[in-house]
Amino acid sequence: MTILYAALLGLVQGVAEFLPISSSGHLALLENILGGTGLMELDGSAFFNILLHLATLVAVVIAYWPDIVDMFFEVGDMAGDLVHGRGLSARGKPTRKLIYMILLATVPLFVIVPFNDAIERLNEIPWFIGAALILTGTLLYISDRLPRGRKTERDMTCLDAVVIGVAQGLATMPGLSRSGTTIAAGMARGLRRSFAVRFSFLMSLVSVAGAVVLELMDAIREGINAAMLPSYAVGMIVAGVTGYMSIRLLQRIVRKGRFGGFAYYCWFVGVISIVVWFRLSA
Repeated sequence: MTILYAALLGLVQGVAEFLPISSSGHLALLENILGGTGLMELDGSAFFNILLHLATLVAVVIAYWPDIVDMFFEVGDMAGDLVHGRGLSARGKPTRKLIYMILLATVPLFVIVPFNDAIERLNEIPWFIGAALILTGTLLYISDRLPRGRKTERDMTCLDAVVIGVAQGLATMPGLSRSGTTIAAGMARGLRRSFAVRFSFLMSLVSVAGAVVLELMDAIREGINAAMLPSYAVGMIVAGVTGYMSIRLLQRIVRKGRFGGFAYYCWFVGVISIVVWFRLSA
């Protein structure tokens, strides 16, 4: 893996991970175009895949540092309440309720774990990725036309969290944007647009960290190619910087604009992917 190729994959990961256009779908399409093989099979790069996810994880931590600090101290307060027999009620404690909602929204991912191998194989089917991108664009287009919600962590319900969690589970399929699908689900459940984005990104901390842990043992067994470390470092830096910039861009778009541009982009890439696949298969 060259430094240039690592930087390219880092750029795609950083931009597509947070903008609602599907990082997994774009990486899979890029790999099929450039090498005809998946990222996991290139130069022992399961480890590189983990590093890219860690880089984008750091980007979320930096972008939402105040929220993360509040949740960290709230966990300490929860431990104190438990020790002193005061219970763990979230009544009147919005940060504690936010923690509960994030954990509840993560539960559906455990249902997906047994199907990981089947989902991975979808990366090798360009027409499926194209169709999923078209679906992502459709979800974004519809969500733009929903009535603006008002819910935040103070009045979010357990059902809201479960629906968003199910959306996150479905978005493990390549071509379905995790951020786009979960934000659209949140808006459909009446969440305030800015909070839907915030909840989606904070929820990603748990899901991405869990995915890294699950993949780490496989990466260690595969081995780490020390000669690739400079390329890995460049890819991480590019993914982290572009990931942070993508988060800030999406926050600004949510405040001032619409998701329509992303919908049209997903439709365009999805249709092109399907057309190219059918032409090459003919």
